[in-house]
Parts: sequence; C-alpha cells; structure tokens
Amino acid sequence: MIAELIQKEEISNYKIVDAPEDHATELKEKLQNALRLGNEFKSKANIVFNTTAGPKRVETTIWNVTPDYLELKGGVNISTHSLLEIDY
Repeated sequence: MIAELIQKEEISNYKIVDAPEDHATELKEKLQNALRLGNEFKSKANIVFNTTAGPKRVETTIWNVTPDYLELKGGVNISTHSLLEIDY
C-alpha cells in the first residue's frame, strides 16, 4: 500500500476516518508488540492510517494502546479503526 509519509506533528492537520475494512482486531497483536518495542527498546513503528485525504504513514513510537486509540508522544491519538497497516 502506498501511503504518504508525514511527521507525527502533522497528524492533527488531517481528519482521521475509519478504514474501509476494520483491521483493529487483526492488528491487535502487532499493536501490542509495537507498544512493547517502543516502551522497552525505544523502537519506532510504521503506522498506516486512513484520512479523508487518503492513507498516511507515520514512523514513531507508540506510547499506549486502548481498544479505540493508540497514543503517540505528545498526546497524539490515532483511532484503531482507521488503521490499515502496522510494521516494525
């Protein structure tokens, strides 16, 4: 999937919308692994999510995961229902 790479600080410039297919359940294990990598090893994850302007990709550390959101540094939240891919 081709997604424009943006900086974490730019996320608030986009309206995040649900993905055409909800991948939250299938990505749950990857999210937990990315969270652990971030917390224990300060490792970054590639997160692809859906916006009204099309898919966007951000490379950052995941600080927290809830059933509905993943939290990035600086209090930036991305809806788990907008996720398209997670890679690390």
